[in-house]
Amino acid sequence: MAFTGKARVEGPPCSSQVDPLAALRAPDDPPWDVYLTGTVFLDIVFTGLGSAPVRGTESWARGMGSSPGGVANMATALARLGLRTSLAAAFGDDHYGEYCWDALEQGEGIDLSPSRTVPGWHSPVTVSMAYDGERTMVSHGHEPPPEEPAPDCPPRARAAVASLTPGRGAPWIAQAARKGARIFGDVGWDDTGAWDLAALPDLRHCEAFLPNAEEAMRYTGTDCPRAAAHALTEHVPVAVVTLGAEGAYAVDRRTGETASVPAIEVEALDPTGAGDVFVAGFVTGSLAGWPLADRLAFAGLTAALSVQEFGGSLSAPGWTEIGAWWRRVRSVEGQDPSALGRYAFLAGLVSGELVRPWPLRRAVPTIGFRRPA
Repeated sequence: MAFTGKARVEGPPCSSQVDPLAALRAPDDPPWDVYLTGTVFLDIVFTGLGSAPVRGTESWARGMGSSPGGVANMATALARLGLRTSLAAAFGDDHYGEYCWDALEQGEGIDLSPSRTVPGWHSPVTVSMAYDGERTMVSHGHEPPPEEPAPDCPPRARAAVASLTPGRGAPWIAQAARKGARIFGDVGWDDTGAWDLAALPDLRHCEAFLPNAEEAMRYTGTDCPRAAAHALTEHVPVAVVTLGAEGAYAVDRRTGETASVPAIEVEALDPTGAGDVFVAGFVTGSLAGWPLADRLAFAGLTAALSVQEFGGSLSAPGWTEIGAWWRRVRSVEGQDPSALGRYAFLAGLVSGELVRPWPLRRAVPTIGFRRPA
């Protein structure tokens, strides 16, 4: 979707000032809006490289930041959109693990009561190098002990986000679904090469499935992402297929709705975590009861804002960033009215008091500074 003028938000995502579920909350609601589990990495991101690193040479990056990564990208994106988020993960008992725990619990307000620190286990680390809208990553870590939080009894929540693994089910997903959680499933590349939906046993518990175009076509044996989305609704009520620079397409079998939203043209600095942010935006709109097209547009917007900053959890936008973008694009002369109309639902969510003066200043977190004496 071509908006006139660049709308680059520069400012630290802050705690949410909008509760997208405020009108729906009741005393007997689950304590959490979203539950998820997985591995937390320490991400160290270098950006502003002129090209990919070349063997035998030293490259200098213009930017660097550190933040919790892995499943923390999704958890942070959900929390910054105002959802009460609970995370089960293992943390190393090193300085990296301590930093990640503090950043998530104190910095983002994420519930870590199902998580634990594992003595003698060091935190997994990923170094990501971003250049020309692409990235190269190097990771290191050891298998966590078997008793890592893979919750046998997940807490009651409105929804859960699950990463589906070919050939392997996760008992907690069925348990969460039985407790009434709406399951949103994503999936990675199938290294087995089978691309068999029957090998995703937990798909039957999902309300929505959100693969990318290549994954969707391989799983359905189709040569068109939109056809793949329709084919997927034979297995799951809602299919959302991301199309990269072309946006996203979604089908809701229950209502008969389809939606196609083009991508917002932005200057991509680092795509790390953009897929997680997209899912978080779609989950937020789904729990709020928005129409399918609004959910898809919101997911695409949050992902577009995230790629303009580096780092996974660092770049996830909050409502201040969303409000700043909405005010900015409306202020540019010659804007396409139909493009603006696609995001008109934001007017009821963001208000003037959410928007600080433009441009915003971004603080770049690192592993930690020494506190003044």
